Amino acid sequence: MKSSFAFDQLIELLRTFTPRDEIILEEVPAPQKLATHSFAFTADISNGALGDAEDEIASGRFVILYEPGGQDTWEGDFRCVTFMRAAVEGEMQEDPLLPENGWNWLLDSLADTGAEFNAPSGTVTRVSSASFGKLSPRNNNSEIEIRASWSPLISKIEDIFPHVQGWCNLMTEVAGLPPVPEGIASISAARRRV
Repeated sequence: MKSSFAFDQLIELLRTFTPRDEIILEEVPAPQKLATHSFAFTADISNGALGDAEDEIASGRFVILYEPGGQDTWEGDFRCVTFMRAAVEGEMQEDPLLPENGWNWLLDSLADTGAEFNAPSGTVTRVSSASFGKLSPRNNNSEIEIRASWSPLISKIEDIFPHVQGWCNLMTEVAGLPPVPEGIASISAARRRV
């Protein structure tokens, strides 16, 4: 796949991707200076999707970059650049292995979907917030943030799907949603913002 026409086809295919019901996708403007071609969307998971109050429990952004001829550090023509943030229990946030586990969750999520890639890199950050003054009635918050990028191996445009699915699986796992067993379809259609 070596042309902007093929990248346009990849974008059209990405627009057909349907995650599990709890994830809401929204196309957003992509960064313009990182590569010749780019496409981006956000994903949100709220308690409302689980039948609770509409509190966001996880969110993220997925960007696919395409540079004909690639860039030196990419080891390929494409680069997935992702970010995800999710609320975690305070005990989990205090686990000294949380960053290492978070990175392994990403790699395992990609491997489980059969995504093939080169040059993975990223950071895992734990965030703890305490509220004071007029905000003190709020509960203290703990979150995990995973920033990652990798070069997907794409020989045909459909090869992008395992990468997006792996990233969505990571979000649902870190958000604490139970896995959907293989072969089981969701009852309602995924929600997509336009």
